[in-house]
Amino acid sequence: MRLSLRQLQIFLAVADAGSTTAAADRVALSQSATSAALNELESLLGARLFDRVGKRLLMNDNGRVLLPQARQMLDAASMIEQQFVPGTPASGAGLHIGASTTIGIYLLPDILAAAYGRTGQTNPEVMIANTADIIAAVANFEIDLGLIEGPCHNADLHVEPWILDELIVVAAPAHPLAAESGRKVPLKALREVAWLLREPGSGTREAVEHALVPHLHVLRPGGQFSNSEAIKHAAAAGLGVACLSRSVVADFITSGRLVEVPTTLPALRRNFFLIHSRRKILSQRLDAFRAFCLRWERSAGCAPP
Repeated sequence: MRLSLRQLQIFLAVADAGSTTAAADRVALSQSATSAALNELESLLGARLFDRVGKRLLMNDNGRVLLPQARQMLDAASMIEQQFVPGTPASGAGLHIGASTTIGIYLLPDILAAAYGRTGQTNPEVMIANTADIIAAVANFEIDLGLIEGPCHNADLHVEPWILDELIVVAAPAHPLAAESGRKVPLKALREVAWLLREPGSGTREAVEHALVPHLHVLRPGGQFSNSEAIKHAAAAGLGVACLSRSVVADFITSGRLVEVPTTLPALRRNFFLIHSRRKILSQRLDAFRAFCLRWERSAGCAPP
């Protein structure tokens, strides 16, 4: 493409000023260079844009057709430049963010609202999948930044501990474990119940197994589900016992559909992580979002590391 933004800028300056002499001051060129640039543009388009009347240049019908298009193109170019000026308010435009399921459903909406929603900025494009899929997408440069709830063992990715998440054991109010009010449920009873679990590859599944198996030795499966919301509803329906993030079950505990089961287990916590490729060049917008996530706190079951 031979048409340049500089030529359009000079055309607009001449259109506004009425002569190449007056336009030259606006574009920081000599009168002869301004005139030459205008002639080059007209030659390129194969059409005169101004009628020459003495020393004055009067825009003709060709010029009036070009005028709004030229302004639009220069405005768009100016907007592009402003987006990359240091200190410009961050926008999520152009960012591709990935989140594992629990984070994507229960935490990310609040994070995006706090980061962009109250300023009218554009939100990033979001992918929600299990932890293994998010790790693969980050490694393949399909997404810029991953927010995951399970460990990442890919050496090509930079992994930052993010926030601590509290895991709790829950059951329906009518479940036998829930009826053991007033005392902590012993490990023997926990080994005998049916556990509702996430699918392999899920960060929650890995975290639950890491937290429970050393104490219970084995988890008797009562069902496998592809997201924590399904497990929450299955537990409320009495299908088994679940170990989930407090953030996931807080609403059901408040409404009485689930109860927290006190146990003799130690406190169950896991780290959430931020990940990106070690070869990824972090843009101003991406680094600003990453920094915002590191500062962000949520009271319901999450805390800074």
